[in-house]
Amino acid sequence: MKRISALTIAAGRETHLANVIEGFSRQDLLPDELIIGVMQDSPYEDLPAAPFPVRQISLGGRDLNLSAARNAVAEAATGDLLAFVDVDCIPAPSFLADYANVTDEAQGILMGEVSYLPKGAADNGVDYPLFDEVGEKHSDRAAPPKNPYAACEDYRCFWSLNFAIGRAAWEAIGGFDERYVGYGGEDTDFGRTAEARDVPIWWVRGARVYHQHHAHCMPPIHHVASVVRNAEVFASKWGHRTMEHWLYAFQLMGLIESNETGIRILREPNEADFALCRQTDAPYANTRRVLDILQGIDREGTSNATRTAEVDAAQTRLTHIAAE
Repeated sequence: MKRISALTIAAGRETHLANVIEGFSRQDLLPDELIIGVMQDSPYEDLPAAPFPVRQISLGGRDLNLSAARNAVAEAATGDLLAFVDVDCIPAPSFLADYANVTDEAQGILMGEVSYLPKGAADNGVDYPLFDEVGEKHSDRAAPPKNPYAACEDYRCFWSLNFAIGRAAWEAIGGFDERYVGYGGEDTDFGRTAEARDVPIWWVRGARVYHQHHAHCMPPIHHVASVVRNAEVFASKWGHRTMEHWLYAFQLMGLIESNETGIRILREPNEADFALCRQTDAPYANTRRVLDILQGIDREGTSNATRTAEVDAAQTRLTHIAAE
């Protein structure tokens, strides 16, 4: 039996983290350990008891470097299978078993299901029947495969909030690129690197997590500077920018402009911008909603294919200027 290391990174969100530990404690197949990358100045206290070792790895609280944090917990792990969840994601009881059951055949990056919970659903702790009743699939996420696993043909679909990976595949990719500091870009880079190094990505049926509700800005205008910076890091590596939907929204809002020399930040977001992008009640945040508002587009009156083509054309102009 392979050793399984459950991994998460966290700053604050003590209640979310307690629910994550509870979720791993109720697994059909328990992990051999849980490692928490602590991205704050002091370790967590009074964590729930668990039927497996729980280790906290201190990463400090000065810089938001999600890549370095995930690399650190992976390096500290002793498992053959590394199962990553974000601190706001509660694993379903079959989470680890679903991943373990396909690892011999689907070697590479494994991505399970994500169900988004509405506000208040996790306030009283872990309630799986309730979560199954009220959780929603993200509209931008592919449906679960009909078979236990299926190939993912687009590296851009990789999201680090819920994935598992064998030690050999992790080492083949080389972990996350730590040049991505702040918010954005590191996930797409990880997927792109996997593709370049012939490490396959698989959708897995099950292996579900329940995303705990929290207020969010989407697009992430509170991280404009790091999104722009990281988009240029990606371009320097791959010849084109990523996070094009966010950049496009920033441009429409007048926060940035793109010209022959690159992207220039024009101003800081104001309260009106935050009011537009802040999403406090919906189970998940979606940039498409803000793009539709900015462009005055009626979703009901525009076909999805036409809408997608319009946005893709505009975003392509933004992302490929760095390669010209």
